[in-house]
Amino acid sequence: MQDLELEIKELIIECLNLEDHRPNDIEVDAPLFGDGLGLDSIDALELGVALQKKYGLTLNNVTKTENKYFYSVATLAKFVQESRTK
Repeated sequence: MQDLELEIKELIIECLNLEDHRPNDIEVDAPLFGDGLGLDSIDALELGVALQKKYGLTLNNVTKTENKYFYSVATLAKFVQESRTK
């Protein structure tokens, strides 16, 4: 799971152009939005598209269940892992 978390951190940095961040700067359990990394709703859309492209996820209409997975890197990794097994 650590490899997947690192991949997701790198994806966040790349797709959101967070050039001043390194993967080690992003805590696995820290919130991605608001007081955490400080992402906003536009970032969420861009990240969702990047996740769809990289991992083949289907996020046509983000439900409350899927929305909770966007809380942190750890929850995103769990979501990707669960989606791969379906």
